[in-house]
Amino acid sequence: MSTTSITPTGSSSLNQADFLKLLVTQMTSQDPLNPQSDTAFAAQLAQFSALQQSQTMATDMQALQANSLIGRTVSVTSSTDATQAFSGVVSGVEISSGTPQVLVNGQLFDLSQISSILPTATTP
Repeated sequence: MSTTSITPTGSSSLNQADFLKLLVTQMTSQDPLNPQSDTAFAAQLAQFSALQQSQTMATDMQALQANSLIGRTVSVTSSTDATQAFSGVVSGVEISSGTPQVLVNGQLFDLSQISSILPTATTP
């Protein structure tokens, strides 16, 4: 019997390599008298792939949403004080740790901090 030590990493999510390691461990540790079918392993891999694709799509949708706000006037609330609100034109988008943030008046805000989107006033 071998022992394996698990050390925490900076990321708390599983990636495809981690899933494949788990799958190989599951296959090598199964009961030889009652093995799991290969279709069950294929189904697990397909489910994980679908989950990974949906997470990627959600991240891409957030980035598209943030990019669509460039040039728009937004009201945002402070992350430290919910009663404090700012208003300004979104001048840029920055992706930080895979999460898009909008740049308003020189400060970065998460999309969850946006309370309203207003029409930008144009001068004639």
